[in-house]
Amino acid sequence: MRTPIIDLLRPGIHGLCRAYFGLELEGLANIPVSGPVIITPNHQTYADPALVSLPVRRRVYYMAWSRLFEIPLFSWLIRRLRAFPVRIESADPASTREAVRLLQAGHVVMIFPEGERTHTGRVERFKPGAFRLATSLRVPVLPVTIAGGHASWPPGRVFPRPGRITISYHPVLEPDPSLDPRRAAGELADRARAVIVGALGDAATAPGR
Repeated sequence: MRTPIIDLLRPGIHGLCRAYFGLELEGLANIPVSGPVIITPNHQTYADPALVSLPVRRRVYYMAWSRLFEIPLFSWLIRRLRAFPVRIESADPASTREAVRLLQAGHVVMIFPEGERTHTGRVERFKPGAFRLATSLRVPVLPVTIAGGHASWPPGRVFPRPGRITISYHPVLEPDPSLDPRRAAGELADRARAVIVGALGDAATAPGR
């Protein structure tokens, strides 16, 4: 489903991001034009959901940290942008049900499998939730690499500095139907993370992985 208002604003927003961040978008042909899909980017800045969504010409729904919905005005805004809350500290059946409903309706859901922004610039361990959803619903995963965001807008900095951000959209990954669900989800998470880490290089690997 197209998003007419966002489509109207998209060129201007993209132009501003190119001017300030040197934003480059790669692999756009890999973005599915129909059917359910879970977008799983690495997470570097507050702007990641908006930046990753720029070339996606469909409605995107976002699973976002529940504490963001405790900020009055910000909560109102992100709800209007189709975000829904998830508790990252524990299991959250309500957010899972909402994600299942959206995917079964054929929508796009964006989930950051690290759970929060990186504090080091490295790709942290992936949480399994997005990949369990993909496995149980037989939905493809679209891995997305964000590079340069941490240098431009690291944690603790109020406003981003000009920089160079590249976002790469990789070929979709399908769950392996020959594996049991738990193993298939873990294997899918490993593949998605390997694609993202590979695009960033060895420096993106978190300690202990």
